[in-house]
Amino acid sequence: MLENRPNQNVQPSMMTSAGLVSTAPGRFSVAPMLDWTDRHCRFFLRQLSRRALLYTEMVTTGALLHGKGDYLAYNDAEHPLALQLGGSEPDALARCAKMAQARGYDEINLNVGCPSDRVQNGRFGACLMAEKDRVAACIAAMREAVSLPITVKTRIGIDEQDSYTFLCEFIDTVAARGGCQTFIIHARKAWLSGLSPKENREIPPLDYDRVYQLKRDFPSLRLMINGGITTLHDTREHLQRLDGVMMGREAYQNPGILARVDSELFGEANPLPNQAAVIDAMLPYIERELSCGTALGHITRHMLGLFQGMPGARQWRRYLSEHAHRPGAEVLIKALSCVQH
Repeated sequence: MLENRPNQNVQPSMMTSAGLVSTAPGRFSVAPMLDWTDRHCRFFLRQLSRRALLYTEMVTTGALLHGKGDYLAYNDAEHPLALQLGGSEPDALARCAKMAQARGYDEINLNVGCPSDRVQNGRFGACLMAEKDRVAACIAAMREAVSLPITVKTRIGIDEQDSYTFLCEFIDTVAARGGCQTFIIHARKAWLSGLSPKENREIPPLDYDRVYQLKRDFPSLRLMINGGITTLHDTREHLQRLDGVMMGREAYQNPGILARVDSELFGEANPLPNQAAVIDAMLPYIERELSCGTALGHITRHMLGLFQGMPGARQWRRYLSEHAHRPGAEVLIKALSCVQH
């Protein structure tokens, strides 16, 4: 795996450093997504926005403590960067938190929102909403072990436990006993059986008003919202009532939206990065990765949506998909020429 080291080839206007997460206009982040937000994806997304907080895929405590791979590897250009952990044992989570802090992560997030069977079998994810005392103990253990911010990403309920009272009791316990001050709320409940993870992202109805009410009842907590958010207009609307917005699949499938985040949400005057500049910034990274044995397709699969909604988008996707088996970064140059033609 790639060692943590700064990238010397990104254009200065795209460089970032730890500590850029803004608290004034509210926080904007890209959701952790299994099989999607790996280190190659995050490096690519960082070329589009300096300000957006990026998350790793969920990494389990078992993988970190007993796995053979380097699950914490990243490029320094990815900052600000949060690690999302999956687990339910306070001691194991505390050990993993120490590992993350030593590696330079900016934040640690506990997954209390994933409803998949595999996650439930490991006793973490959304099923932990039914164990608020355990979640509080997990947060307290990590907060005692490290100085990094410890946050929780959760749902508004699970199965038949979906009352507002249930949600408030969960938030109150984890905040009061665990010390958590920041919650990212996916504004849907989760069904722990009967629905696939994909269906759990689409079928349970969104309830933004419940999250708004939560902020009114817990004004001292930082509350972010997630679920069904696809435009910066909607993002600004949520930021009128809440402390942050997390965007998921829209940011991945239409990454061009991130190119407007810094200017439209954070008021930065830097020029918007265009697609050609992003490709230029990616080329040195790809060359280094290829020299380390990374397959080109592992990187370019995250770039398929770069021209989403623009003339030539289909040609771009087709060329990258059909030629991702080739070993050279020049594939991107040729794909770009297809768009320009």
